[in-house]
Amino acid sequence: MYHSDDGSSEHSHNLYINTWDGRAVHNHEFRGVTSFDVGHDHRYVGTTEPAPSGVQHTHRYFTFTSFDAEHRHVIRGTTGPAIPLPEGGHYHEFSGVTTVNGETPHRHRYSGRTSL
Repeated sequence: MYHSDDGSSEHSHNLYINTWDGRAVHNHEFRGVTSFDVGHDHRYVGTTEPAPSGVQHTHRYFTFTSFDAEHRHVIRGTTGPAIPLPEGGHYHEFSGVTTVNGETPHRHRYSGRTSL
């Protein structure tokens, strides 16, 4: 999902790219559970934006949390660099804080690793 910078947190598009500067691109899935704050946590799941294969790279990501305690949060950021695996492939680590929301305004921490 590609997030638009037009000022609306509700505006996004699915974007499909096959190559970037002549290199094949790929993306990763990510998912997790936020920290437990103000009596609840949230689940999240998403797919990173595409990035070139075969070179050092990062991925941008954007998603919404689950709707819990009558609200949701936005998660967005950039992964760390690719971490190669001995048997081939790689993953990325990510972490950050959500947007502020809720009847008692608060944010949650999140972190994890992308799929291979």
